[in-house]
Amino acid sequence: MLEYQDVEQRKAALALLKGIEHMVWLQVDGFGPVTAIANEDLERSTEEKTSAVHFMRFELDAEMISALREGAELVMAADHSHYSHQVQVPDAARESLLADFD
Repeated sequence: MLEYQDVEQRKAALALLKGIEHMVWLQVDGFGPVTAIANEDLERSTEEKTSAVHFMRFELDAEMISALREGAELVMAADHSHYSHQVQVPDAARESLLADFD
């Protein structure tokens, strides 16, 4: 979710962030990055702007899941020319995500 309280700021930002949903990735320590699969049910962006809400999933293989269960770090990031950010996922969030694989 791309959240901007001010309507005009939101319009400008969503126009600049076109395609960001295809530039989001995660990486399990020791493995290559996994790019998000975005908006499978419905295209949410247009030629003029991206949507404020995107639905994404990541396909992790069994080795990545095993490494996460053994405590490997997880990084999530976006690499867009108008928004580039990377963060180490906190342990509690990583554990919550791992519950989805049970």
